[in-house]
Amino acid sequence: MTSLCGTGRKRGSAAHVGGGAAGGQMASSAGLALCGQVLVVRGGSRFLATSTANSDGDVLFTYDCSTAGKKSEENKGTVVRRCTALTFTASEEKLLVADKSGDVYSFSVLEPQECGKLELGHLSMLLDVAVSPDDRYVLTADRDEKIRVSWAVAPHSIESFCLGHAEFVSRVLVVPDHPELLLSSSGDCTLRLWEYRSGRELHCCHLTSLQEPAEPWGDKRFAASRITYCSQESCVALLCDCIPVVYIFQLDAHRQQLGYRQQLAFQHRVWDIVFEEGQGLWVLQDCREAPLVLCRPVDGRWQADPESAALRKVSAHLQRNWAMLEGESVSTACFSGRCPGWATDRASLQNTIHSRKPLLWARAQDMWHVPVSPSTRPAAGQGTEKLTHAQAGRQGD
Repeated sequence: MTSLCGTGRKRGSAAHVGGGAAGGQMASSAGLALCGQVLVVRGGSRFLATSTANSDGDVLFTYDCSTAGKKSEENKGTVVRRCTALTFTASEEKLLVADKSGDVYSFSVLEPQECGKLELGHLSMLLDVAVSPDDRYVLTADRDEKIRVSWAVAPHSIESFCLGHAEFVSRVLVVPDHPELLLSSSGDCTLRLWEYRSGRELHCCHLTSLQEPAEPWGDKRFAASRITYCSQESCVALLCDCIPVVYIFQLDAHRQQLGYRQQLAFQHRVWDIVFEEGQGLWVLQDCREAPLVLCRPVDGRWQADPESAALRKVSAHLQRNWAMLEGESVSTACFSGRCPGWATDRASLQNTIHSRKPLLWARAQDMWHVPVSPSTRPAAGQGTEKLTHAQAGRQGD
């Protein structure tokens, strides 16, 4: 445990966990995170952390959230709805949590007994949240194609909106060494680059144009479940849900554009990816024999390095603790080109409206004194289009 603390997260680099468009699948999915030279693997409610540095020995740390949940309620921070994403501020003084109702709460790291504070809210479900490296802005992505840029000290003050996506925004990432730039992905199968303070779109990459016709997923719609960035190589890696491919892009900050470089194809489902500066791209996949793959650039092309000592060490830990990852291949929801939460909520709403139309119409007649003849009264399953805007406006009278 001592060596893990010694290689902990550098101050100013915020850790981030997102639920993406899965709408609350965060707690039951497998994932990766990097804190300095400590690689953290999430499987269900359990976390496994170990150092990737050979000099730190073979120390392993595990944490089970289901066990921690049995502690006293006064040590818990709660939100109204299920969490969809969370991130630490750059100062590491606060934890920001986004939930399904569209709200963002902040929790104090220095005083964990304090209740969460409501910071801002959207009208639709939030799918991701990020913070600028200087802690000035909070960036939120929602189910209705919007990215909002709010002032951290006064979240009710909106700096800008980044508008252009045609589907839910699944991921947002502020580029660490170019803090004025933002990367975003969406259910519209695009990766976009923004100057987020002005809300200006700088570049758009259509992922469908990068697919080979012979690929089995070539006709499927998909969204990114992870965006990760390597400052040393100025590379962006994009993992899309339900397909075993990682897309690699080159960021040209001077020209403010993204250049497609290559695809990394895998034989097993990829759960998550993360860049480690000076080490390479870590890939977590659904394979007990080879749970991790470490990719490094060789002559300008990224490729797997099976001989890495760090890879062998961390993989051995995962193989011994594989039970924490079992079942994730079926428990993690797929985007399938649409936000599952959106589809479920919309279908539920449609069913509710359909079944209650006669009752709603009767209540509207009583409330607004709308004269209804038998010919205009809707039967079960029929619409209420006869109610005019003028009549509806009387609700506030």
